[in-house]
Amino acid sequence: MIPDFKTYQPAADALSGRTILVTGAGDGIGKAVSIALARHGATVVLLGRTMHKLEKVYDAIEEAGGPQPAIFPMNLEGATNHDYAELASKLKGEFGVLDGLLHNAAELRYLSRLDDYDLEHWYRVMQVNLNGPVMMTQACLPLLRKSADASVVFTSDTVGRRGKAYWGAYGVSKFAIEGLMQIMADENENNGPRVNSLDPGPVRTAMRAAVYPGEDASQLPLPEAVVAPYLWLLGGDSKGVTGQAIGG
Repeated sequence: MIPDFKTYQPAADALSGRTILVTGAGDGIGKAVSIALARHGATVVLLGRTMHKLEKVYDAIEEAGGPQPAIFPMNLEGATNHDYAELASKLKGEFGVLDGLLHNAAELRYLSRLDDYDLEHWYRVMQVNLNGPVMMTQACLPLLRKSADASVVFTSDTVGRRGKAYWGAYGVSKFAIEGLMQIMADENENNGPRVNSLDPGPVRTAMRAAVYPGEDASQLPLPEAVVAPYLWLLGGDSKGVTGQAIGG
């Protein structure tokens, strides 16, 4: 049963003993969730393309007394199968198992009619938002299957559940992520991680500000205000929940 996330409060040690990889961990929702996961006992692997941002999150976790995190810089736009295999190999060597994988990194720079959409940008968006998660999950599945209760979570979006004009490659990629989530959940129902998607709703992030420059961002919740469903999905309180499109 999905809880009311306005009142949901995980136990202080709800993520204790879990190793969780978070993409896009240097900023926005990824940063907030990473810090919250560590606060509840998880060892967090911080993955992103900007080293100094990842280092700030690392320092924040250490200063708060959380388990020592790990940093893995990677630009998903140019990452290849070899890069993801190397990531999985390093995770195996360091931790031996992976209990959670949050696909949170995303690319979105502008809104445009399909008539005018720049195809090079289309490919970049698909590489970050769809192809990267596919390759990363495939590489990490053996580690996820070593966990007693692994969880894969995809950050989704309302425009990936109902099409909306001008959202172009981003909207299409999020629709594809919803389908990927359902396929993965079905394939792994008896022998693998549980797999779900989460639409956190409008959040005060740099990515949203770029496409809504005239919006009053002060009326939007901060990333720290939307971490509860992520903690639930990545922790044991949601054990048995899979194939669900949550939020929105």
